[in-house]
Amino acid sequence: MQRACELSSLGRILDRMATAIEPLPSGVLRRICAILGDTGSGLTGREIAALLREAGITDPGEMTKRDRLFEALEARQARDGVSNAVLACLKIALSPARFLDAPDTFETWRDQVNEALAFVGLTVAEDGTIKYLAKAASTLSEARARANRFRDALKARNVHHLVISACAPEIDDENYFHAVFETTKSLADRIRSCTGLTEDGVLLINRALGRPDGKLPMLALNKLESQTDRSEHDGYTNMLRGLFGAFRNTTAHRPKASWPITEQDALDMMTAASLLHRRLDHAVVVPVHLTAAA
Repeated sequence: MQRACELSSLGRILDRMATAIEPLPSGVLRRICAILGDTGSGLTGREIAALLREAGITDPGEMTKRDRLFEALEARQARDGVSNAVLACLKIALSPARFLDAPDTFETWRDQVNEALAFVGLTVAEDGTIKYLAKAASTLSEARARANRFRDALKARNVHHLVISACAPEIDDENYFHAVFETTKSLADRIRSCTGLTEDGVLLINRALGRPDGKLPMLALNKLESQTDRSEHDGYTNMLRGLFGAFRNTTAHRPKASWPITEQDALDMMTAASLLHRRLDHAVVVPVHLTAAA
């Protein structure tokens, strides 16, 4: 989509409509209307009438919801020669205040709308405003990546870079099941790399971080100079055992269809794994003669 004039900042909000924005392509507009007018999860007929009235757009009358929205918005941007009124209507529809009782619906609609808008270099921000992207998407995979709420949530949590790199394709696909699986594998790979061990799962954790008979572990998560240090080390070791028991073993042995995992569960698990990676950032490999003599 060609912009009518250059903007001094890509983050400039379009709400003010000081810039004329060319009409949205028919395919993009139809997709947006299909999302907002979805039979099962979209706006009701009454809500569509109220939305068009609030946006000052002529209502074409009763027909299928998605067609009603498309006819109204397409006619308005054809009349104006720009999409400003259409974008203003979209901003009203996706105002966060409308979704106080249904925040998940807001995020779902926003993600889906953003996939379509990515092709024209626009996006609906978290506050409901419409902004320019640095570059429009040209492929479906690019559009999905631009509208990836899962990735954005992980970044907002400042998740450890090794978690992100371990499952970048799964994050792009919003594949929670395999993202969790790859995350646990990243912890095992890192512990094996530090220690030279070849085991996996809880057996690996026990050999690398366990303290049988109070001896020093192969991999120490702190200086182990006090009872507090030792308790902390043992606590993180138990977290690793729990993470492997709950996620590594389960995802390795159960099909995806029989063990659904939600976005929230994946985010929480990957955040916990991030904490453990940060502890491993400062872990010390204990010389073998010390582990034996302790």
